[in-house]
Amino acid sequence: MSKPRVRFAPSPTGFLHVGGARTALYNWLYARQSGGTFILRIEDTDEARSTEESMRAIIDGMRWLGLDWDEGPGAKPGEGGIGNFGPYYQMQRLDIYRAHLDQLLKAGKAYPCFCTKEDLEQMRNRAMLMKRPPKYDERCRNLAPAERDARVAKGDPHVFRFAREHAGAVEFNDVVKGPMRFEAELLDDFVLVKSSGVPTFMFAGAVDDHLMQITHVIRGDDHLSNTPRQVQLFDAFGWKDRPIFAHISMIHGPDGSRLSKRHGATSIEEFRRIGFLPEVMLNYLALLGWSTSDSQQIFS
Repeated sequence: MSKPRVRFAPSPTGFLHVGGARTALYNWLYARQSGGTFILRIEDTDEARSTEESMRAIIDGMRWLGLDWDEGPGAKPGEGGIGNFGPYYQMQRLDIYRAHLDQLLKAGKAYPCFCTKEDLEQMRNRAMLMKRPPKYDERCRNLAPAERDARVAKGDPHVFRFAREHAGAVEFNDVVKGPMRFEAELLDDFVLVKSSGVPTFMFAGAVDDHLMQITHVIRGDDHLSNTPRQVQLFDAFGWKDRPIFAHISMIHGPDGSRLSKRHGATSIEEFRRIGFLPEVMLNYLALLGWSTSDSQQIFS
C-alpha cells in the first residue's frame, strides 16, 4: 500500500486563519505520523480577491508554525518550488485544466452555458417561491449542439458546466462522519470553468487531487457539500484513485457562531504580533474541536 499523500490548499484571499492553520496542522501531523507526504498547494483562482500579500502571509505563517512541506511553492510567492507534481499555484496550471475540460466536452459530460446573472437570479427566485432548493435548470444543456457551437464561435459570453447524472446517488465514506449519501437529483450542473477561462475551485481541486496523487483529503466541514461534486468528477473521468475524505469540525466562537473578527484575533499573524510562541499556537490548534478523556492540555 502506498504511503499517504495529503495537501493543504489555501486560497490567498487574506491572512492565514486559525481554522486554516488547524487544517494544515492535521494534514501535516498525519503525513509525519504515517511517513507520508505533505503538499502545500495555492488555490489562487479567485482572481478578484487573491493577492501576493496574502500568498506571502500564508507561506510565512506556515513557516513560523514549523509546518514544513515536502512538495509545494518556494519561499517567495510565485517561486518554482519543490516536488514532481507542480506547478503548485493553480493559476500556473490553466493549460492542464483546459485539457481536462476538453476531455469532458468530448465525452458529453460538460457543456457551455450562456445564461446571464439575471437568468440565474430568476431561476433562484422561482425556486424560492416554489419552496425548492435553488439550482440551475439545465436550459443550456438542452440546446442543440449546432446552436451551442454557433454561439461559442460568435463569442457569446459563457461558462462551462458539468453534465451530471440525474439518477442514483453519490456515496462515499467519511473517516469522521461515516457513510455519506447525496441523492443525484438534489445536486446540479455546477460550473467547471468561468467565463474568464479560469477554473472553479471545484474543478481545479478535483483535477489536482488526481494528478498530484492525493490519497487523503482532510478539510473543514464547510467543504462537505463540495465532496459529492468532486466525487462525480472522479467518476466522470473514470479515475479509480478517489481520495479518502475526512471532514473536521469548524471552529466557533463562544456564542456558537463561526469564528470571526468580532470574537477577537482570528489570523496566525495577529497571534504572532500579540506575542504568542509558535509552540503554544500549535498546542492550542491541536486541541480545538475535541478533547481527551484524561483532560490532557499540553502535547509535545
